Amino acid sequence: MKTEILAVLCGQVRPFRGDEEPSAIGKLPVAHAVAVGPMGLAGDKQADRTVHGGIDKAVHHYPADHYDWWREHLGNPALLDAPGAFGENISTTGLDETNVCLGDRFRLGTALVEVSQARQPCWKLDHRFGAKGVMAQVVKTRRTGWYYRVIEAGQVSAGDSLELVQRPYPDWPLASLFGLLIGGEAKDRPADLRALREVSVLAETWKVRRAKLAEQYGVDD
Repeated sequence: MKTEILAVLCGQVRPFRGDEEPSAIGKLPVAHAVAVGPMGLAGDKQADRTVHGGIDKAVHHYPADHYDWWREHLGNPALLDAPGAFGENISTTGLDETNVCLGDRFRLGTALVEVSQARQPCWKLDHRFGAKGVMAQVVKTRRTGWYYRVIEAGQVSAGDSLELVQRPYPDWPLASLFGLLIGGEAKDRPADLRALREVSVLAETWKVRRAKLAEQYGVDD
């Protein structure tokens, strides 16, 4: 599985919903090669590091494949005329939540990255698009995007390749993982909830989420 990187994007912290709620969701394409390290792309910022960024959310990837669906659903907003509408760092075609799995390792330019979780949307998507229900539609349709942690530092630029080099957990496509932990499917999937306990590459915050759901439904007893 190999595809071309259409855009590499970085953002700065700016006022978003008033001065009291800044954000760096407004990512813009970068023309030059960008260093990729444990905390993400050099020059990329996050406003609230308690919920954005960090080792398990170092790089955000959102499929350009989803843009046509969003254009139809949202009435073709100008925000979708270029990559970065969803605050992504990496834009490609050919990969989505149905064919990318938890723990997949990709060669991103010269860096090596690992899929740590699907992206859990928040209110900022509704505000960014000026439309109610964007966050809810992300959840409903599983058009979430995902995050990488960085295994080996390197650099990346638009036009480089993104190539799958290892798939240790083929039974955990991201759409299924998201449905289990965020999409309300946990009650009906106790065996999967139990099995996920053994998947060490899951992001730490989602390990906590899994444990809470397991306790709620008596799965780990």
